[in-house]
Amino acid sequence: MKTIKGPAIFLAQFAGDAAPYNDLASISKWAAELGYKGVQIPTWDARLFDLELAAESQASCDQVLGVLAENGLARTELSTQLQGQLIAVHPAYDLLFDSFASKAVHGNAGARQAWAVEQLGFAAKASKNLGLKAHATFSGALAWPDMYPWPQRPAGWCSQLLPSWRSVGGRSSMPSTEMTLISATKISICKFLIRLKNPSACRV
Repeated sequence: MKTIKGPAIFLAQFAGDAAPYNDLASISKWAAELGYKGVQIPTWDARLFDLELAAESQASCDQVLGVLAENGLARTELSTQLQGQLIAVHPAYDLLFDSFASKAVHGNAGARQAWAVEQLGFAAKASKNLGLKAHATFSGALAWPDMYPWPQRPAGWCSQLLPSWRSVGGRSSMPSTEMTLISATKISICKFLIRLKNPSACRV
């Protein structure tokens, strides 16, 4: 306990397009003025951090360290939670998780996974350049449906699926990607109902 320092803050929760939340220097000053001593930096938000550049350039990382030092802040970790989830995505949420990836890989689960793996590789190199020995991430997202309603559903998402459930079973002309989405969603709900000790409610 004697080695614990802080407090620190995760910048992703506050980053935005308006000042002082739209660049690293401004948001660091804001955090320091609130009394924080360290920051965890999200690697997917280009307004605050260029991950690929940081992986390739020690000078870029030195500049980041300088910005933090000017405000009396330490870097605690880099974060790749969003990219890490894409290493393994539950098929029921395949389309929703596309929003966390580069648009170049949307609609292509294999390419999206490869992109996510590359992102974590960049983060490891950038962490080394920043002198970090710890990192925050997720190793896939297969368990989310059984634990928490994530990723966030756009308005009307569930209601759009419900009318199609009766079509599952080979009698629907829906595209295979949509069939996979609906089938996997039904399985997840079934598992949840069984956990509630109400298996009779599972009718798929």
